[in-house]
Amino acid sequence: MSVLETPSLPASTRTVAQMEAAMALGSFAIGTGEFAIMGLMPDIAANLQLSEPQVGHAISAYALGVMVGAPALAILGARLLRKHMLLLLMALYALGNLATAFAPSFAGLVAFRFISGLPHGAYFGIAAVVASSMVSSNQRAGAVARVMMGLTLAMLLGNPIATVLGQFFGWRAAFVLVGLIALSTIVLVWRFVPQRDDEQRSDPRKELQAFKLPQVWMALSIAAIGFAGMFCVFSYLAPTMLEVTGVSAQWIPFGLAAFGLGGIIGNIAGGKLFDRMQLRAVGVVLVWSIAVLLFFTFAAHALWSVLLGIGLVGTMIAMAAPLQIRLMDIAHEAPSLAAASNHAAFNLANALGPWLGGMAITAGMGWTSTGYIGAATALAGLGLYFIARRMKGGR
Repeated sequence: MSVLETPSLPASTRTVAQMEAAMALGSFAIGTGEFAIMGLMPDIAANLQLSEPQVGHAISAYALGVMVGAPALAILGARLLRKHMLLLLMALYALGNLATAFAPSFAGLVAFRFISGLPHGAYFGIAAVVASSMVSSNQRAGAVARVMMGLTLAMLLGNPIATVLGQFFGWRAAFVLVGLIALSTIVLVWRFVPQRDDEQRSDPRKELQAFKLPQVWMALSIAAIGFAGMFCVFSYLAPTMLEVTGVSAQWIPFGLAAFGLGGIIGNIAGGKLFDRMQLRAVGVVLVWSIAVLLFFTFAAHALWSVLLGIGLVGTMIAMAAPLQIRLMDIAHEAPSLAAASNHAAFNLANALGPWLGGMAITAGMGWTSTGYIGAATALAGLGLYFIARRMKGGR
């Protein structure tokens, strides 16, 4: 049986819901851990006597960890049961974030953020394969979106809570919280994710064969470049609200929550769009992304409009589920590696966005220049999308 086929004896609705909820808590832990540093950027900079763009290097280190860990861990764990791999990955994530909380220096912070990023992509990739294998073929994008709902809930709740916690008790407390959530995930995955001893194991050699397909590389390139704009804006949201909008630090969690609300809307919309439009959904989201990133540059000057603007930027997460399923479809012999590599590509965007934004800010272009830089990357992603549509295998 292929890993993407529906089981001959479909699992009950309750079993599927419990399994999705357990894996979604892991998504929540990862989302909170990934984005918490962005809301606490001014606090970390002040505590370690750095500039905000320097703290951006820690964000990029996490993203580079995802890029390295996603394909490497997916290949190394190809012969393990997927449930066991999920448990190991979440244990590494807990360890990395607890180590971050006790980092003695900026160099230690960067190193531990890199380690924290290693299990990120492989976890999402394997969770996506498990979720999609438990439902009918026309419900796969929805199942993946529900597992990723934890990521968007982290944007809405986890990140603002971690930011408030970090503002009151020090930024290190936020990463202790992430570590505890990750440990809780281990318990729930052990309890609710089925262990199928007869599941088809992946062959690392076949997994690697998928990367000979041009359409795989096009999908990954669209994610890496077209999605960078969201991270370019979001990474510098906290200093933008302080310096451009002119609000106090107490408003930053509300900005993060607005971004999270947009992420939830976008996540739901992305799954529905792909189930109806297939690859065309990616083009629609990219056009939308250009518009909302440009809007943010004007919206940043007032509180009500910056909250609206960052919420609209958050809807760009709609691109995630369509590209995830697209990769699993075109690389059907390597679903785990392809799905994990999608998150590696998104985190290349997470490295590229803050780096480009930091260069623009350091060059004196201002905090709102992140919106223009982001729109340019989304436009480049749209160009790649049209190339992919014209290539063999595009549809």
